[in-house]
Formats: sequence, C-alpha cells, structure tokens
Amino acid sequence: MAIIITDECINCGACEPECPNNAIYEGGIEWAMADGTTLSGTYTLGGGVEVDADQRNTPISNEFYFIVPDKCTECMGFHEEPQCAAVCPVDCCVPDPDRRESEAVLLARQARLHA
Repeated sequence: MAIIITDECINCGACEPECPNNAIYEGGIEWAMADGTTLSGTYTLGGGVEVDADQRNTPISNEFYFIVPDKCTECMGFHEEPQCAAVCPVDCCVPDPDRRESEAVLLARQARLHA
C-alpha cells in the first residue's frame, strides 16, 4: 500500500529528501510523475487516467506535505522500510488503508519509475 501523510504533519520536511521516488512534496506544490524518475511519455495512474509524465498536477494538499500514491513504492527496491516513516518525528507517515498493494505491484512500480 502507499504511504500517506496525515494532517498531524508539522511540515518539518524531514521526509522529502529521504524518498527515493521523489513522491513527497511540500503542501501547495504541483507535482509530476517525471520528477525524480526516468519516466517520459504517458503514464497510467492507479485510477486508469493517463497523464503525460511531465504534466504538472494539482497539489494533493495545500496545508502539509503529501505523498503522490502513484509514485510511492514504500521504498521497495531501495530500503527495507519506508524511509519517510523512519525519519518522521511525529509518526504521521502511515500506510494508506484505502490503497493496499502487494509487494509485486510495488516492485513493478519501482522498476517502471526507474527504468
């Protein structure tokens, strides 16, 4: 499953540089699938929507840091545990109960993001 950042976030920014997929953004910042990845062309998001990898998208949160679920691999293929959760001083980086994904799905996403 993807990791989410809850509204208990204190906006310390400790999580952002730890993400190997560049899936974490400061609140209010537009994001793109291509940011920090090798993606180009079109990419199909989890909901089936196709986007251009370079397309700037609306921030998921304007108030606190957020994780783009389609870029999150729970650090699979890089680390043994999600690094955002490991460094978060207030434990607000938690598994998203609404987005349960298998290890195979997470590893396939990691391979696609960093081909």
